[in-house]
Amino acid sequence: MDGAGERSLPEPGSRGSRAGDDMEIVVNVGGVRRVLYGDLLSRYPETRLAELIDCLAGGYDTIFSLCDDYDPGKREFYFDRDPDAFKCVIEVYYFGEVHMKKGICPICFKNEMDFWKVDLKFLDDCCKSHLSEKREELEEIARRVQLILDDLGVDTAEGRWQRCQKCVWKFLEKPESSCPARVVAVLSFLLILVSSVVMCMGTIPELQVLDAEGNRVEHPALESVETACIGWFTLEYLLRLFSSPNKLHFALSFMNIVDVLAILPFYVGLTLTHLGARMMELTNVQQAVQALRIMRVARIFKLARHSSGLQTLTYALKRSFKELGLLLMYLAVGIFVFSALGYTMEQSHPETLFKSIPQSFWWAIITMTTVGYGDIYPKTTLGKLNAAISFLCGVIAIALPIHPIINNFVRYYNKQRVLETAAKHELELMELNSSSVGEGKTGGSRGDLDNLPPEPAGKEGLSWSSQLKISRSDTFIPLLTEEKHHRTRLQSCK
Repeated sequence: MDGAGERSLPEPGSRGSRAGDDMEIVVNVGGVRRVLYGDLLSRYPETRLAELIDCLAGGYDTIFSLCDDYDPGKREFYFDRDPDAFKCVIEVYYFGEVHMKKGICPICFKNEMDFWKVDLKFLDDCCKSHLSEKREELEEIARRVQLILDDLGVDTAEGRWQRCQKCVWKFLEKPESSCPARVVAVLSFLLILVSSVVMCMGTIPELQVLDAEGNRVEHPALESVETACIGWFTLEYLLRLFSSPNKLHFALSFMNIVDVLAILPFYVGLTLTHLGARMMELTNVQQAVQALRIMRVARIFKLARHSSGLQTLTYALKRSFKELGLLLMYLAVGIFVFSALGYTMEQSHPETLFKSIPQSFWWAIITMTTVGYGDIYPKTTLGKLNAAISFLCGVIAIALPIHPIINNFVRYYNKQRVLETAAKHELELMELNSSSVGEGKTGGSRGDLDNLPPEPAGKEGLSWSSQLKISRSDTFIPLLTEEKHHRTRLQSCK
């Protein structure tokens, strides 16, 4: 104990400080006391803990610029920080890298590292990926909150046409904005279903009629319903295009390209029917129109605009390209191997159905995918054994990548629900803070607002929440890029 006392810190303001490698630093982080040594901290002199070695020579002003409190009697530095995060950050002095403990919010941990002045380059790669994922989630929350705030706000500087354009865009693109918008979205959804049903019913021979040349065509009533649906889709697309804030981005969007493909065949077929007969033979015109009618199947993809489940499925498949590629590779190898074996084993039978290896590809595909149409089948004992093995290998090859694909689907679906809930929660917090400003108090956690410093010049749009930190845990993170909207607390990083 006497040796430890000889290495303890000198009094503040004294010039006889023997700060060096043998100095002992006592810190208390969130109630957890820890003893550190100067030779350990001096490895990274730019960190906050290393600055404590020489802070006593500068007096109490220097001390309190680095810590929250200091006890001259115990010569102990106090920090009102997260002790669990500190245990992870302190690893940099021992191992040269930092690992984030499971259960700690990555954004809060990043703030802790910033407080202790430990560079993020010391964070392990696995933890960096977790931090990047959380940042993306918070940016998505901020984007959703920003969109909602933009919809709620009214810019007086906008002209009448801009306000009308914005109103039409919100009416057509955001069904949750109002009850009429929701009715229009449901109507559009029903018309997509009706149009798809009409397209299928038009191919039933009993519902078709004969034209002047004796050819079967769709019933006029079905054509009228089809025309009405196409008229609605066209009007909807043109209104959305004219009211779009970014028309180039709108035109190149995948779902909007689907909308064009859904309505374009109708007008092209109409043009060929009335004008094409003058430029080409009638038979060619009818063939072209029939080919364009097949493209009408694209309108079923319009349902993805109104179905979050289809959007989630599309995203899950997009994120599962690696697993799908492995599935196709397994099947391709199996198809080649088993079709070659099947062809070789079946050559001894006089009535073999395996005429060539490329023809055997079809048999291998329907066998490994457990379809089995029965048009091609083995007749020898070895061929049947080969078929049984190919069947089992096909089941295994298909089952292996299914679990990751399902996990991607569930993860993205749950993530979207969490982000939607978090965005709504942020709006509630902003509304609560704005009401607290009106009442002149912060909910009793830090006193009255009269004690707050005045807003700096040129920052009139900043709210008081951008200046105030309710607690000393440094969890205040301004997410929104616009100066007039800021997060007040990090509540949604679960």
